[in-house]
Amino acid sequence: MQFSIKGNVVNVFNKTIFYGEVLIDNGKITAVVKTANAKAKENFILPGFIDSHVHIESSMLVPAEFARLAVVHGTVATVSDPHEIANVCGMAGVEFMITNGKTVPFKFNFGAPSCVPATIFETAGATLNAEDIEALLQKEEVKYLSEMMNFPGVLHADEEVMKKIAAAKKYNKPIDGHAPGLRGEVAKKYIAAGISTDHECFTAEEALDKLNYGMKILIREGSAAKNFEALIDLMNDHADNMMFCCDDKHPDSLVEGHINLLCKRAVAKGINIFKVLQAACINPILHYKLDVGLLRAGDAADFIVVEDLTNFKTLQTYVDGVLVATYGKSLIKTETARLINQFDCAEKKVSDFSVPDIGTKKISVIEALEGQLITNKLSIKPKIANGEIVSDVINDVLKIVVVNRYNNRPIAKSFIKNFGLRHGAIASTVAHDSHNIIAVGVDDESICRAVNLVIKEQGGISAASFNGSNDMVLGLPIAGLMSDANGYTVAANYTAIDKMVKEELGSTLIAPFMTLSFMALLVIPHLKLSDLGLFDGDAFAFVE
Repeated sequence: MQFSIKGNVVNVFNKTIFYGEVLIDNGKITAVVKTANAKAKENFILPGFIDSHVHIESSMLVPAEFARLAVVHGTVATVSDPHEIANVCGMAGVEFMITNGKTVPFKFNFGAPSCVPATIFETAGATLNAEDIEALLQKEEVKYLSEMMNFPGVLHADEEVMKKIAAAKKYNKPIDGHAPGLRGEVAKKYIAAGISTDHECFTAEEALDKLNYGMKILIREGSAAKNFEALIDLMNDHADNMMFCCDDKHPDSLVEGHINLLCKRAVAKGINIFKVLQAACINPILHYKLDVGLLRAGDAADFIVVEDLTNFKTLQTYVDGVLVATYGKSLIKTETARLINQFDCAEKKVSDFSVPDIGTKKISVIEALEGQLITNKLSIKPKIANGEIVSDVINDVLKIVVVNRYNNRPIAKSFIKNFGLRHGAIASTVAHDSHNIIAVGVDDESICRAVNLVIKEQGGISAASFNGSNDMVLGLPIAGLMSDANGYTVAANYTAIDKMVKEELGSTLIAPFMTLSFMALLVIPHLKLSDLGLFDGDAFAFVE
């Protein structure tokens, strides 16, 4: 099909804007013709936005539904790590993501998950060894080795880790990093192993350290981890080596916006428009060697039309010359996704969650931090009642548990500060990275009820209300991570349960379920809880 689009054309490469016409034939751009200088009150044509690092599963949507929502905001492609479903379903999970992504006009670029399981200190549903990784890297759809979270393994030249890195080098595919807080000589050694990006920097000093050692830095702004404010000023001097990503984004926030919102904020900060668009549209394509168009003759017709270069309101989105979104409406249709899961967990009893008092004067407590994946380690005097250590609602020190979803094993229990719940409990099978059941609550009855709600659904997120009269659950039957429903319906249901947790149960967090999901992520310091026990991310060992 032949057609053309007229408007102010943004050429990010030579940093010019002119009025012109983009000619498209059979999904390719045949010419970009300048006809006049840029005109006032005309729309702008620019390359589509790319999320340079995202776990699609965290949106609770299958890839096709993620695309359906994302194209409305001008996103045409993602660099997607299927690490979450791989931890549950292994190679079959990765294949599910690739296959489902191909059902829609959108450019998913998947990685080979490097750390399945993430550590040996938790129970996951699968293992991907170096041979599995090499098999994935040979696939055309697999563009890179995804985040190497086992940075101690890199630093100590672990044999299996180094085999995975060698496989990526063999097939000339980039290696993503994950090294929160790593600086100086250890950061240099990590990067020297061939690791090219990091999305975990939470200070400008750390990011600059890594930039100076030759690493590319991804500015992450997701539903839980928010590093935009800390890092955005670095783009003034380092735009060539920076990108935007969300990492993890819940469905309600995906309905509101995507990479377009980061562009809007960056421009509002005074960052040069061409530097912003370089990070949002160009750098991911060049770094990961993506088959995504850059608004040049001969490229795939992947581009967007926006109202202005201030708010980036997307009017039209094209992928391979196909109009996939227009004026806020997605043209991608919902298709029924097949189910894939791994779940073997019997319902629990209230007594399963008790913590007997053995005379401990202080207990180790996780301190959750708003907008961060890192946590603090606290030592606090426990609250005792009827011979048990219980949640201290007044001081906001609540019981947190992790229940093995793959086998019926003893429940891991600890305590956490800053969730702010005054009543009830919340639970989730979205619990990075092994995706066991994680729950936090004010009493064992509520925790048990919340856990059993997700067990009945074979995965999901739940909220147990004050007296049981308003319990809510959002089932996630695909790997206990994703829904098979319409993306906008999932977003509305998530909004409802999130609102209930804040207004009825009293959580003070911006994204309580997203924050909860990271409290089992052992590779992020400083204190986390796996199904095997409380874990010190600095010592990389369990806490007594």
